[in-house]
Parts: sequence; C-alpha cells; structure tokens
Amino acid sequence: MDKIEIFVNRLKRIGIDIELVSNYPWIYMTKINGKTVKETFNANHGFTIAFLPVRKDQELVFTDIKEIFKLIRKYKKL
Repeated sequence: MDKIEIFVNRLKRIGIDIELVSNYPWIYMTKINGKTVKETFNANHGFTIAFLPVRKDQELVFTDIKEIFKLIRKYKKL
C-alpha cells in the first residue's frame, strides 16, 4: 500500500483530494475533490487506477498513469 499512500499524499500536496475504494484486486477512484467519478476504466464498476498483487512476490501495478491524470484534470476543472 506504500505506492498508493505516496500517490494520494502527493496529490493532496498540490490540492487534489481523491477517495479510493478497493475490491480485491481492483482499486477504484471514486471521488476527486468531492465530485463522484462516473467513468469506468479497466472494469465494469468504476475507474480502476491500480491492481493489488495476487502473490507475495508481485507489486502493486498502476493501470495507466496518463488516463488517471486525464481524469483528474477533467474533474478538477468541473
């Protein structure tokens, strides 16, 4: 979870507050600055930003950083 904590904390420093929900192995971004995210990405139920590791020797993997920040920019403007 260190990568997720670092990601959330770095966004907070620049004034972006995000809320995440996990449904193993998916991690969804549900809110950006209090606005509910309606888009889906790599899943049927929400905007997936990362996948939790399935085995102990694996690491957390972000889905697509470009798409994540594209969504953050979109919701920050709203």
